[in-house]
Amino acid sequence: MCGFIGCVHDQPKEFSNEDRDAFKERNHLLTHRGPDDEGYYFDEHVQFGFRRLSIIDLESGRQPLSYANERYWIIFNGEIYNYIELREELQEKGMEFATESDTEVILALYDHYKEKSVDKLRGMFAFLIWDREEKLLFGARDPFGIKPLYYYADPDKGCTFFASEKKAILHALENPALNGRSLQQYLTFQYVPEPYTMHEKIEKLLPGTYFKKRPGKPLEIFTYWKAEFRPALQPEEKWVEEIREAMFDSVKVHMRSDVPVGSFLSGGIDSTMIAAIAKEFHPRIQTFSVGFEREGYSEIDVARESAEKIGVENISYVITPEEYMKEFPKIMYYMDDPLADPACVPLYFVAREARKHVTVVLSGEGSDELFGGYNIYREPQSLAVFQKIPSPLKKALYFLSLLLPDGVKGKSFIQRGVTPLEERYVGNANIFSEKEKRKLLVHYDSGIDFKDITRPFYAEAKDYDPVEKMQYIDIHTWLRGDILLKADKMTMAHSLELRVPFLDKRVFEVASRIPASMKTADGTTKYILRKAAEGIVPDHVLNRKKLGFPVPIRHWLKEEMYDWAAGIIKESGTDEYLNKQAVLAMLEDHRKNKGDYGRKLWTILAFMVWHQVFVEKKYSFDRSDEAAKVYV
Repeated sequence: MCGFIGCVHDQPKEFSNEDRDAFKERNHLLTHRGPDDEGYYFDEHVQFGFRRLSIIDLESGRQPLSYANERYWIIFNGEIYNYIELREELQEKGMEFATESDTEVILALYDHYKEKSVDKLRGMFAFLIWDREEKLLFGARDPFGIKPLYYYADPDKGCTFFASEKKAILHALENPALNGRSLQQYLTFQYVPEPYTMHEKIEKLLPGTYFKKRPGKPLEIFTYWKAEFRPALQPEEKWVEEIREAMFDSVKVHMRSDVPVGSFLSGGIDSTMIAAIAKEFHPRIQTFSVGFEREGYSEIDVARESAEKIGVENISYVITPEEYMKEFPKIMYYMDDPLADPACVPLYFVAREARKHVTVVLSGEGSDELFGGYNIYREPQSLAVFQKIPSPLKKALYFLSLLLPDGVKGKSFIQRGVTPLEERYVGNANIFSEKEKRKLLVHYDSGIDFKDITRPFYAEAKDYDPVEKMQYIDIHTWLRGDILLKADKMTMAHSLELRVPFLDKRVFEVASRIPASMKTADGTTKYILRKAAEGIVPDHVLNRKKLGFPVPIRHWLKEEMYDWAAGIIKESGTDEYLNKQAVLAMLEDHRKNKGDYGRKLWTILAFMVWHQVFVEKKYSFDRSDEAAKVYV
């Protein structure tokens, strides 16, 4: 787990000391991702910078790393969990290795298989490989998008940048423009949908793709993996057996490390299952939890009970609203783009606490998307009655529902029932409607539709069951845009490597064959995963309602955070984008209980604080301080 920046130039270039120093400054912005070491490689076309967090082969795994008499050079962020097996396979083909690192295995694979090498990798990764002989830059990102990879092509300077974090690229640009299209989509999704970012022309390489870039030629991007569901019928006990085998194997390989490994532990089934399995391979594994003082917003007690029954140590931390507000600008700095998921803040704090004890943590991200864990996935069952109603009658019901006052019981149910899934489901977060955005945005573009993001995925999933369609949307939007973004950024802010055993090739191979009837059966979610977890996860967790990292934002914005929020709204320099009077009125209505606008307000506040950090430059961050203190 590391951070890197690379640049390929269209024309041969000699790099001056000034060029090298500027490039090193960009690399130093990634120090939190790799505090243990740094390295550089320059030739006439390429600049590589690397920051290392030492996890595997602590002595000889430095980067940039070369292979085949320095024909290939690589910078790599991530972990390859099957690298031992791949190295043995390559050694049988006569290939030699100078290190014990997974990084060298990627290079040897590329030497032998070229772009087909990505199909053999089991892990999380983003990497660049420079082939000096072919004058070709090759790069790839893992199938689910666990690790980020940003890029920016500068036609004026004849170069293309790639980096693990956007801030390293921003350092090279003068007055980068804010992307108005991204802002408008952000207000729907609470994150900027990939491949876009909040800055013009800086994009992310999509998960499951690789690229080729030759000097003087345009960037070529190719897809090597997409999620596919292939439901199969087999007895329940067979599913339980397959899930258990895949999960035990995944957790085992995800614990390969030369440094201490711990596990996050909430009150839910996902993290508890991983921690319980991990204990089988590492009996003294430590677990980490966070919560809040407000009743109903802490899973610490449940996590402690789980840890006790599993037989592992649990270390917990209680977050105050004062800390939350103080750290929020720093969190937006590490995030690179605004993310309005309140859970990113407790994740930031639990990562901070875990880093005091371990260098690697296991976490439960991805389980809900793969096994059907969100309550919204049960909606197709509740709305099934509408499938029998003729289309003309559905239209009539919809117009009749518009006559009902807001808040009347049944209005939302009718409207969702007569609205096609493709028009009503955009993923797990749907913050502002188009009507609301017209009032909120100073420049609303009617040509931008939230369905622009989801439409291609619905087309690919047109033959799927409704639950599978929703999973497909979430895997290609919510998972990469929210869940994995905050997982990577909040842990790397503290130089902590996070690993996600559910998002593993072998686990997905099993999950992709599970029929929808085995996901939302028996009035619950993740039905078959719960069955597989029986005897592994304590009973008090098995059928507990999903909470994740619950955050009392709704309450705090009425009380402890009210003045803070009002100050941000008034002081932020976002007048050219947002109707701030409308935002202040929303905050006041929320305080007076005229409506629950907590998530909407938080979405706006996250953007405003992000704008203060990256556009207004209100905050500066001292990289010499490991915690990156904020000075106002």
